[in-house]
Amino acid sequence: MSAIYILWLRDLRRYTRSRSQVVASLGQPILYIVALGFGLGPVFQRAGEGSYLQFMAPGVISMTLLFTSVFSGIGLLWDRQFGFLKETLVAPVPRVYIMIGRTLGGATIAVIQATLVVVVCLIAGFRPSALTSLPLAFVLMLLIAFVFAALGVAIGSSLQDMQGFQLVMNFLVMPIYFLSGALFPLNNLPGGLAVATRIDPLAYGVDALRGAFIGRSYFTISFDVMLLAAVAVLFLAVGRRMFEKIEV
Repeated sequence: MSAIYILWLRDLRRYTRSRSQVVASLGQPILYIVALGFGLGPVFQRAGEGSYLQFMAPGVISMTLLFTSVFSGIGLLWDRQFGFLKETLVAPVPRVYIMIGRTLGGATIAVIQATLVVVVCLIAGFRPSALTSLPLAFVLMLLIAFVFAALGVAIGSSLQDMQGFQLVMNFLVMPIYFLSGALFPLNNLPGGLAVATRIDPLAYGVDALRGAFIGRSYFTISFDVMLLAAVAVLFLAVGRRMFEKIEV
């Protein structure tokens, strides 16, 4: 179990030392908040849906969790390229411990980054419906981050080089975000789009965060949590299988 802690701590130290990465990763969420939150706010309000900033802020937080956690897993490619992964794999510990440590490290970094985005949203005018719901929101953030960190490890373990990175971005990560309901309500959707949102695991993460932050959810938080937990187990199993196939 100490291997899990060491790998988690190594990823955390690597993140805290890279201040430029911290600042740069805030650019996209701020752009979404300013361009969409304020730009589409009047349209959303005229449609009778209230404040668009209140609605989309949980979606922007979920976007940060998704991108940061998946990219942390894909960081395995860099470790493989520079030989760091080989040094880790030859250690006398089960590979599953290494994989879990990388997953927890990526999830922790994603939660830290998302917390910074929460602060940015608060500065922009976002207001949670109740302060008592914040602990639940952070637990949900950790669950979402763990789900997609496990997915990132599975992807990073299956790719051989960075050439497949754009393919993953364009045909997996971006569709997961845009079909999650982060930017639009899940009710009254066309049939095909409604089906696509139902099979998107991030949709349940966004819905749960929206319910925790502003008390507005399409499903129930308990259902969202159960489904996310099931997906986490699935991605963890797939990630373990793919990680064990890596050749040193």
